[in-house]
Amino acid sequence: MASTEGLVPITRTFLASYYDKYPFAPLSDDVSRLSSEIRSISDELLNHLPPTPGDNLLLQEVDGEVPHKIDENLWKNREHIEEILFLLERSHWPSALQQQSTLDDAELAVIFGQLKDKFQNILKFLESFQSKNSERVFNTVMTYMPQDFRGTLIRQQRERSERNKLAEVEALVNSGGSIHDRYALLWKQQMERRRQLAQLGSATGVYKTLVKYLVGVPQVLLDFIRQINDDDGPMEEQRQRYGPPLYSLTTMVLFIRLLLSLAWGRFEVGKLKREQVAVLEQAVDVYTTEFERFVRFISEVFANSPFFISAEVAGGIEARKNDDYKEISVAAGKTYEVLGIIPSASLHHKMKRRVLDSESFYKVICVPKLMTYIWDYTINWLCDHDWKL
Repeated sequence: MASTEGLVPITRTFLASYYDKYPFAPLSDDVSRLSSEIRSISDELLNHLPPTPGDNLLLQEVDGEVPHKIDENLWKNREHIEEILFLLERSHWPSALQQQSTLDDAELAVIFGQLKDKFQNILKFLESFQSKNSERVFNTVMTYMPQDFRGTLIRQQRERSERNKLAEVEALVNSGGSIHDRYALLWKQQMERRRQLAQLGSATGVYKTLVKYLVGVPQVLLDFIRQINDDDGPMEEQRQRYGPPLYSLTTMVLFIRLLLSLAWGRFEVGKLKREQVAVLEQAVDVYTTEFERFVRFISEVFANSPFFISAEVAGGIEARKNDDYKEISVAAGKTYEVLGIIPSASLHHKMKRRVLDSESFYKVICVPKLMTYIWDYTINWLCDHDWKL
């Protein structure tokens, strides 16, 4: 277990100086230029045929604001990429394009097949980044946790939690849920993790003591999760630094999705012209190239960014002293009773702490429901939260 003595959570001021070392090279000017051209082509297609109810839903998203959070934008890019891949499946092409009865249609079929390959590659790249980042963060957090049976329980809980969430998503898909429905559920799960995370970081009284000494969560980690996602906290510095280029890419891929969706619905009355297809090809090339560059960059930033820093580095803040609990020495073989209230459950629970050997190793004996409550509610944030995003 790595020592947290003398450490405090990262601050926004520290991250600002850290990010100064990692400036992101501006996106290519082609991003804004091609995004504008793609949107103009979509407007032309709408002149051929009024928007359908499905088109209107997509247009509402296009005309709305992109998400503010970095991780939500990454999930949105992933959702739009999957929607584009759905459209680029041969079985979902317009019937005339599937038949390839003309030379132009045959050429278009080749081009759309190439576009599909590019989106499949960038989707795999994004999925790999998210998976590796989640695993790396979890392993980093675990270095600050007890390396005993509690660590084993945390890892087991993580596996169980992942299976449960996957089962929930699979049930949605099997019941006919759309790609959008699936990503809405994934984001809902993420927001639930953050809600639990905020409650855990703000724990007080007996419950806080249980979290620290039963589960073994160090105080500096509790401080970290309490403030990391504050409106003006450390992550806001990240969003202001690296959000704008990602917002532009989120908008660009949404415009590409809109164009393909409108083109498919109007293929019989307004087939894309050669020059319009050329713009689409350029846009896909620029988007996939720039998005991969951004993800590679942000991956390096996240990998090197610390969770904690010394109090001196944070500005001379004195290391936190634990003054919110009372330390009591209990002789071997004796018992000590603790009465307390779990605030959110509003239930009184009695625990007995018994020293089992001369090294004062103790075992907590309590009501099974209390144990379930503590583990299910407390450990989930260790297993699931995307800390750096």
